[in-house]
Amino acid sequence: MVFFGVKARADAYKLTNGETLNGEVLPTSANDQGVQVKVGEGDYQKVPWANFSQEDLKNFAKNQRMQPFVEPFIEPNPEAKVKRTEVNIKQPPRLERPPRQSLFGAFFGSGVGVFMMLLLYGANIYAGFEIAIFRAQSPLLVCGLSAVPLLGFVAPIVFLCLPTNVKEAAPAVETVPAEPTVVPGARAEGEVNPMLGEGVAHPSGLKLAHTEEKKSTLPQTITYQRGQFTFNRRFFETKFPGFFGVVRREAERDMVLVIKSSRGEYTTQRISRIAANDLHVQVQRGAATEEVMVPFQEIKEIRLKHKDA
Repeated sequence: MVFFGVKARADAYKLTNGETLNGEVLPTSANDQGVQVKVGEGDYQKVPWANFSQEDLKNFAKNQRMQPFVEPFIEPNPEAKVKRTEVNIKQPPRLERPPRQSLFGAFFGSGVGVFMMLLLYGANIYAGFEIAIFRAQSPLLVCGLSAVPLLGFVAPIVFLCLPTNVKEAAPAVETVPAEPTVVPGARAEGEVNPMLGEGVAHPSGLKLAHTEEKKSTLPQTITYQRGQFTFNRRFFETKFPGFFGVVRREAERDMVLVIKSSRGEYTTQRISRIAANDLHVQVQRGAATEEVMVPFQEIKEIRLKHKDA
């Protein structure tokens, strides 16, 4: 009786440990770990694949049921190993080299080369124009020679090596100074007018009174406008600390504040009270003083000046 190409009879199997196993292999019991071998009546032994010899494993591989489990344990022969590890090198596609030709032929063989040649041709003519101006030569002559194909690159160099064409200046014309004309009744040169002397004035002459401007000794007026400054409690406490006290210092005794608001203009010498949104100032009303409340939002301008300014 044959099971999948393996005879179902007791055979002798050589194990890797040197022992010989007599029994019958059961192909239906094959799995990843090994196969069952019937060594006697009702006696079965599980044998791993690694314990079988290479010759027995190759025989097991002929069985379709056991082949997938046996193949990983079969060592390939050197020829099969070389064939399996052989690397197939594929040559990449390479561009064909253009045919050998002259330099000018290569330039005119493509659109980019033609453009470069035209660019160099125009640059050579422009160089001839600049050299003609630098050496004071005829621009038409130099540019014309630079445009000739055979002399194109040589003509600018030749004219650059030539000396500058400097034209001789016209001879200077000597001018003889004209003799002075003597007017009858005129004074001779060097004669002094007695009326031009220092301290001499014409009897009927007009005199201009020179008045010197009196220099002002008053301090300069300082103006604070809304938009440039923010009018709040901190502004008044830092800019005008001397206006909060009852007794003024000597330097600020004659200074006044002119507060211009939407309600009117107030001139004060003392800030009596100040809050978060407004301040109270003392304003002179005739012989008496009056306390006026001015909100910060209504203040448009503040001037710090001398009372006599």
